[in-house]
Amino acid sequence: MDVMLHLNGTHLHLPLAEYGFERRFDERGAIAWMQENWCTSFVFSALYAALVFGGQRFMKPRPKLNLRRPLILWSLSLAVFSIVGAARTGSYMFHVLSSSGFKRSICDQSFYNGPVSKFWAYAFVLSKAPELGDTAFIVLRKQKLLFLHWYHHITVLLYSWYSYKDMVAGGGWFMTMNYAVHALMYSYYAARAAGVRVPRPFAVLITSAQISQMAMGLTVSGLVYRWLQHGDCPSSVNNIMWASLMYLSYLLLFANFFYNTYLRRDADCKAKKTE
Repeated sequence: MDVMLHLNGTHLHLPLAEYGFERRFDERGAIAWMQENWCTSFVFSALYAALVFGGQRFMKPRPKLNLRRPLILWSLSLAVFSIVGAARTGSYMFHVLSSSGFKRSICDQSFYNGPVSKFWAYAFVLSKAPELGDTAFIVLRKQKLLFLHWYHHITVLLYSWYSYKDMVAGGGWFMTMNYAVHALMYSYYAARAAGVRVPRPFAVLITSAQISQMAMGLTVSGLVYRWLQHGDCPSSVNNIMWASLMYLSYLLLFANFFYNTYLRRDADCKAKKTE
């Protein structure tokens, strides 16, 4: 079944069947709710930080917990959610790209209210709150908590809720890329938690995909700023500034993680072998 897509006054047929829950989703109500309540993301972030660092102090004199089965279920649930989200938003973005071009895929707001994607756009921003639960497993299992981990969780939550309320340009790219990377990442976590020995190149692939995502996020932000000057991209200088700072910080942090985890470790291993 074809569904109608409205892009800047142009009607296009989208060759994607909508599921019933996608068709019935009230995106106007969702956007209105977010416009009134997006600041709640600061409350979630503050509670998250307090529980994370308070939890570390609480666990310090206590033995670590195993939590293997809950971790498998948690990671598998997020993997399935991300895979489906990537498939639905990816198919939508592919159609817009192939029918209307790259600029339209960035600047048009149809991703927030169009068929198929409207449900998954809202599901994406809401999912950033429960995803904070990732850190609970790190704290309770007494694993090393990286700055990159908790910083990334907080800033993605804040920026996602802040941007969804204004339906800013670039959102389709940001969300689809994140869905796709998380599909790989949570599948990897679920396999590791289940005791599957995942080949090392797969971990390298995931971090490389994250770095590519951040580089593309910076590129999209730059293009939104360029086209904003011509009145073609609905956004604001403030939003573009926050997006650019966020993606630049991610790019540097993930590149540093890649270097320390894969390149420097390999170099250290080779040096030890030659001694």
